[in-house]
Amino acid sequence: MKSINFYRLFFVLFLAAFSSSLYAQETNVMIRAKAKDAKFIGSSIGGAKILVKDALTGEVMAEGITSGSTGNTDIIMNQDWKRGENLSDENTAGFNAGLNIKKPKFITIEAYAPVNKKQAEVMSSTQLWVIPGKDIAGDGVVLDIPGFVVDILSPQTHERIASSENIELKANIVMMCGCPVTKDGIWDANQYEVKAIITNSEGESKEVAMTQKDKPSTFKADISLEKGLYDILIYAYDPLTGNTGLDKTNIIVN
Repeated sequence: MKSINFYRLFFVLFLAAFSSSLYAQETNVMIRAKAKDAKFIGSSIGGAKILVKDALTGEVMAEGITSGSTGNTDIIMNQDWKRGENLSDENTAGFNAGLNIKKPKFITIEAYAPVNKKQAEVMSSTQLWVIPGKDIAGDGVVLDIPGFVVDILSPQTHERIASSENIELKANIVMMCGCPVTKDGIWDANQYEVKAIITNSEGESKEVAMTQKDKPSTFKADISLEKGLYDILIYAYDPLTGNTGLDKTNIIVN
């Protein structure tokens, strides 16, 4: 009799364990996007769009925008990183993906950043296994976002300018997290090559170097052009990190 009761108890426990495995468990995955050679991409620049997908089917399992601060400048940019130490804190931008999964799932994570700057937005992705009930916290999954955000401020798109006028080239250039570029600053304008490439309707081009002046992240140069239609491209390049970024516009000189 005792033996029968034992087997009954064993069977009940087995069924309980088996049935529990059929139910999804919420598993949290913290996801962050970090600008290459800079800080985390957060609310101040509109965040990074995050998509979490089933790697086999492409089904979107979670999506959202990173929110929070860009992080502690001193920890991220000035201190030596040690293994096991977090670069982030409780205020640092991120997106927590809550995944309901019954079994280990191989996922793809995509970050599009900065989401509000389409001419600068890039996609970074990675893949990993997620185990039911095993959270990925702390810094979590950090996706590296290379580049610069370049916004042409002058001349305006399709602006008509007299050939007798001096044309001001002006662009705002920041890191992908929105961090400012200044001479002798943490993100040193002296380190970056910033140029305008002006191309006429016949395909002839010339380059003009631009320098940071007046206020942080503002780069300027003056030019004069003959009558015609022109494409203007302004780019930023960091020879040390390989970061690049650009913006384009068109003008009419008459």
